[in-house]
Amino acid sequence: MAPRDPLSITRRAARRWGGALRVLVAASLVGAAAAAVAGTPDASSPAGGPGAGGAVDPHEIKVDVHSFQVVPDDSGPVNYYTVVDDPDGSYIRSAYAPPIETTVLGWAVPEKLRYSVVRVRWRWRALTLPSGGNECESGKNDSAAVVYLTFKRWARWYGLKYVWSGVGPRGATCDQRRNLLRAQDSIIAESGGPIGQWRTVVVYPEAEFRKHFDAGKTAPDPPAFVGIGIMSDGDQTQSASAADFGGFEITIR
Repeated sequence: MAPRDPLSITRRAARRWGGALRVLVAASLVGAAAAAVAGTPDASSPAGGPGAGGAVDPHEIKVDVHSFQVVPDDSGPVNYYTVVDDPDGSYIRSAYAPPIETTVLGWAVPEKLRYSVVRVRWRWRALTLPSGGNECESGKNDSAAVVYLTFKRWARWYGLKYVWSGVGPRGATCDQRRNLLRAQDSIIAESGGPIGQWRTVVVYPEAEFRKHFDAGKTAPDPPAFVGIGIMSDGDQTQSASAADFGGFEITIR
């Protein structure tokens, strides 16, 4: 195996940090943000709030996985994602293999809904865990699966990065990054096995935003929820990673 270039790895990590927080609202993605009314979702294990089931809700919007697109400013030249059309629901399969650069797919929330989303739901399953991947340890920040929720308030971008980790501590918030224009937290939603089994995640984006970025503040302006991104990577640990992503739904008030 060829030796890793530390400078190259640092540049890639910096690009993911910046790009995932700013480019999901590009016009090319907005045009692909078509959605349809969702059916009744399956049972869920929540992250950031209680799950909900029951009858079909007209306020639930299903995101077509075919509408996710490569985020150019945050991606290498290889698109290692494919859409699998399954009778139980289409999903996106990722298959990262070193030494290729990482690639991010994104979907933009339609502009008229960006202050109306009260819940986000998705399902995912890890297929290959990056060897030693741990978002809480410098130099090992690789994940079988990542779901980004991206926000904007005034000129500042914010990101919540939910990860399926290889060995990181489940429930931990790690790799907190802040500057004048950007802020991002990584949340380990799942860690380790079992692989090959679907897990459903439910997030209440405004509540999660307040918890991570507005703690102790009084009545700040609400953020715009602008996009969802997905990724699998293994460039820091130089190992393969793979996962499936599907069942994306947003609920509007």
